[in-house]
Amino acid sequence: MSTKEWILSQHDGASLYQECFYDFEKHAVNPNPAVIQIENPGSFSITQEDLAGAGPYSQLVVEIPAERFDEIAIAWCKSRKLQGRLGGPVGLEWGSPDCDLE
Repeated sequence: MSTKEWILSQHDGASLYQECFYDFEKHAVNPNPAVIQIENPGSFSITQEDLAGAGPYSQLVVEIPAERFDEIAIAWCKSRKLQGRLGGPVGLEWGSPDCDLE
């Protein structure tokens, strides 16, 4: 069984989640891929073609406001506890995913 583990949920644009399957260790970092769900994007394009000899090619390009992407990136880093890799706090400091204050 699985459920969506919302990392950042916005009702008016881009949101981020991971599918949460209950077969991985409870305190382990969710190993599933990140999913960005975008409602009413500024613009988007989908390209699909068959390149001769190279096989199928597809590309999805979606535009979202930079500020929204900042929110997604910060939420992802906090969710994955990556602040130590980014040179930031690594304990219970304000801004840490382990800190109770928001």
